[in-house]
Amino acid sequence: MSEHEINLPDVLIDLGLAFDQYEDALVRHDVSVLDKFFWYSPMTVRYGIAENTYGGEAIRAYRMACAPVPPGRRIIHKVITSFGRNFGTVSAEFNSPDSEQTGRQMQTWIRFSEGWRIVAAHVSVI
Repeated sequence: MSEHEINLPDVLIDLGLAFDQYEDALVRHDVSVLDKFFWYSPMTVRYGIAENTYGGEAIRAYRMACAPVPPGRRIIHKVITSFGRNFGTVSAEFNSPDSEQTGRQMQTWIRFSEGWRIVAAHVSVI
């Protein structure tokens, strides 16, 4: 891959829109929309703050049972990087008014025929 294929402007826009839609669904606790953004495969991994989930079914079950994110959650820093037309990462820091901790999330995204999907994610707080 050449450096000319890293951060193609149209790919960054598309991936950024997918991330923003995911984040909006997360804040609204719209589980059906959140579910659509994860690749529904046993190979998908999500490491959460207090749990590890492996596979689309486990991620769906977690989302249906977990509490919504705190009201007022906001992204304070975000880095989107794309490699070619169909692979990218999103790294973000977030906070919420009810916590002094800073949250971090990293997502690996692949563009499938049906659109961008998260294939791996990690959430933590510091």
